[in-house]
Amino acid sequence: MATQSPSSDSNAKLMALLAYVIAPIGGIIILLMDTMKNDPVLRKHAVQSIAFSVPIIILSVVLSFVFIGVCIGLIGWIIQVYWGIQAYQGKDVTIPVVTDFCKKQNWF
Repeated sequence: MATQSPSSDSNAKLMALLAYVIAPIGGIIILLMDTMKNDPVLRKHAVQSIAFSVPIIILSVVLSFVFIGVCIGLIGWIIQVYWGIQAYQGKDVTIPVVTDFCKKQNWF
């Protein structure tokens, strides 16, 4: 279900896109900047991108000696680009396990 986000500023949309495409660095930058970390939509995208990308990077590095590690990293990045495009369009991105986990931890 795609709902429109309350943040429609083009800069906020671009930062939401970058949070996913250059994750986890993009998400960390958003959380460190005072003007962006107070925006609940950007905070959600930043936290979700970090929570998804860090385990994917770790899994990819651990399995890098096998071809499957490269595939996991590439597929994970392609999925994040798709979510970034969705965020840029102003849609609410819901990552099946990650979004629920982040909500339970009160990260956003």
